[in-house]
Amino acid sequence: MAAGREEYRRVLRDPRLFGPYVEDLVWAEALLYVPDSAYEHLTGVDWDRGTRYSYESYSNTAGWAGA
Repeated sequence: MAAGREEYRRVLRDPRLFGPYVEDLVWAEALLYVPDSAYEHLTGVDWDRGTRYSYESYSNTAGWAGA
């Protein structure tokens, strides 16, 4: 999605095109904070919200039990 709508659609049509993005995923973490920044920009207030699920790598230890 960060590469643009057309690239997103191309990868949906052919998932093999996603390969070059795999090694660059670290930079995409900033996308997680876009809603928080937008909220603060629009309201002038920090968005103090919790999340139901952790997005931290390897936080779902039960899901990695067989790995």
